[in-house]
Formats: sequence, structure tokens, C-alpha cells
Amino acid sequence: MNEEVRVIEVVREMRTVRPAGEVLAYLADFAHAAEWDPGTAECVPLGAGPPVPGARWRNVSVFRGRRTELVYELAARESDRLVFVGRNRTVTATDEILVDPSPDGSGAVVRYRARLRFHGVARLAEPFLRREFGRLADAVEQRLPAVLDRS
Repeated sequence: MNEEVRVIEVVREMRTVRPAGEVLAYLADFAHAAEWDPGTAECVPLGAGPPVPGARWRNVSVFRGRRTELVYELAARESDRLVFVGRNRTVTATDEILVDPSPDGSGAVVRYRARLRFHGVARLAEPFLRREFGRLADAVEQRLPAVLDRS
């Protein structure tokens, strides 16, 4: 049986005055999502140690007035790229973050791509959630540079 795959994808590009290396180091610790992601109510590490591939966080988000919990794992950490994958029984969320020096040398450019793949009956809600996830991405686009620039 071939199930239809429902995916929401949002992409945003932001600029910050902070150097790319500092930005990548800050974003590698997904616990900071509580500061820059308006949908994240809390995000706590599961275990000790640095944010290296395999590190995990318990993320509690509030969306449309409902709390949902995902366990995120740092799936990849490269010199300019981070990939986090969060899962629960209804969704798999993949956040890819690319950080490059600004072309003019005045800071960094952050490219953020979030993909949400719904499972089971939750797939049916995807058309209704697409616009709201876009609004949430717009809020991240506003908040993340402000948080980075003040740190």
C-alpha cells in the first residue's frame, strides 16, 4: 500500500551582524530554540555533552493553542550546516540550517529550511496547517536575527 506523503516546507533567509562561526555554534545547541523560535515553549537537552551528531533535545511547542512534544536529534553538523530531525507519532520535522559569511563580510547569512512530514491520520490536516506554518516561519525570520544581533 502506497501512502500519500504530505509535507510542508518553509524556507527563510536572514542576515545577522554576528560572524558565521559564532552563529553556527549558537544554533548547534538546539536548546536555544526556546529563544529564537516563537513556537517553542521549552527545549531541554537529553543528556550531557556538546552538541555533536547524536545529541538530543526534548522540544515542547505550542501550535494553535496545543502543546506537542518532539524529540530532536542533531543528525549532521558540518562547518556551515546543521540538520536536526524531530519526531513524534504524528510528524517528523527536519530543520536544516546553512550559515555562510555575508558577501560583504559584515556578518552572516542564515538559510533556514523546515520540512514537516505528517503520519497517519495527521496527514489529513496538512492542507489546513500549511498557511499557519508559513506564519510561524515568518515569525522565526523576524526573531532569529534580533536574538543573534543582541547576543
